Amino acid sequence: MPDNLDLSTLRGSVTSLAETDIVEVAIHGWDRQGLIPLWFGEGDVPTPSFISDAAHAALVRGETFYTDQNGIADLRDALRFYNKRIFDVDLSDDRITVTNSGMMAIALAMQMLIEAGDEVVVIGPVWPNIYSTIEVNQGVATHATIRLSEDGWNLDLDELFAVVTERTKAIFLNSPGNPTGWIMPEADQVRLLDFARERDIWILSDEVYHTLVFDRPVASSMLQLAEPHDKVIAINSFSKSWLMTGWRMGWMVHPEGLRPTIAKLIQISTSGVPQFIQRAGIAALTGGDAVIKDLRTRCQTGRDVVFDRLETWPRVRATRPNGAFYAFFAVDGMTDSLSFCKELIDRCNVGLAPGSAFGPSGEGYLRLCYASTPEKLHQAMDALETVIGGR
Repeated sequence: MPDNLDLSTLRGSVTSLAETDIVEVAIHGWDRQGLIPLWFGEGDVPTPSFISDAAHAALVRGETFYTDQNGIADLRDALRFYNKRIFDVDLSDDRITVTNSGMMAIALAMQMLIEAGDEVVVIGPVWPNIYSTIEVNQGVATHATIRLSEDGWNLDLDELFAVVTERTKAIFLNSPGNPTGWIMPEADQVRLLDFARERDIWILSDEVYHTLVFDRPVASSMLQLAEPHDKVIAINSFSKSWLMTGWRMGWMVHPEGLRPTIAKLIQISTSGVPQFIQRAGIAALTGGDAVIKDLRTRCQTGRDVVFDRLETWPRVRATRPNGAFYAFFAVDGMTDSLSFCKELIDRCNVGLAPGSAFGPSGEGYLRLCYASTPEKLHQAMDALETVIGGR
């Protein structure tokens, strides 16, 4: 009998997937007594009770059976009304599919689109799982970089367009962005859609932070520009806006006629989202405006606590973002953000995410999630100042 399992017969695109640097940092500090974990993209407030109560009531009613793989009609209706109310977009029912998380929506989109050797232009720095979904489907990720300047994070669209080749199948856009908080200007969205139409390229628009903005009511959506048959897939999630990270439910808005194809992929993966969780989603959409308002206020307070300190540290280069809930800042002299984050755990007992996790343009930066209490953030910044704040 062999001493070890032979993995050579597994798909190479799976076995070659690296663990993300965020997880490696978390493993390094997971069980530390008193550690302040600011490495993941979530706050420290549980899901509001009215959302949980809706799920519980559905369980009591016995809503525990298989459902429509695209989502129950009541939730799809709620999503249509939500998109009309928030974005003033009229959507047909055929364009909405409920998924087991925003991540599953991204994975389904990549499965539909990518064949071996296809290229996806990723606008980054961006959440690391995006690269993995491309790689596991045997695609090739190419890069367009958002750059930090004196007036904030900016993307040069001409640089983005220059990356596109005849093998480019899609462009992946995350706005408001994780980790930078960058928001694509509406004029640039128009140019991007026009370019994609000319080149017959898909746009995958990750909009999970659409409500977490501080200088406007809501971030603009590609759906406000796209026609029903444009090759645009907008991806969203209940995780961030409604404090439901552990519930694992999202949705996608896609061109008309695509839903049967998505349903086939859902059928061979999860068979759909549990109905009682979908009932919680309806409660969030119809009664959760106050939750979003409170979270936005909490995050804006957290942002200011963090940046009021960062902006006084000579080694730090950063800009105060207007979207999402992260500080993504450069530290002079830091060339290995993974090792540096482990050092911060050992010396400060604070967990941050290394910039190296967010693609080739992320090294030299650190990400801090400020969706926490001011008290916890003040404590973290006091500790970090001992290492980062000096000259």
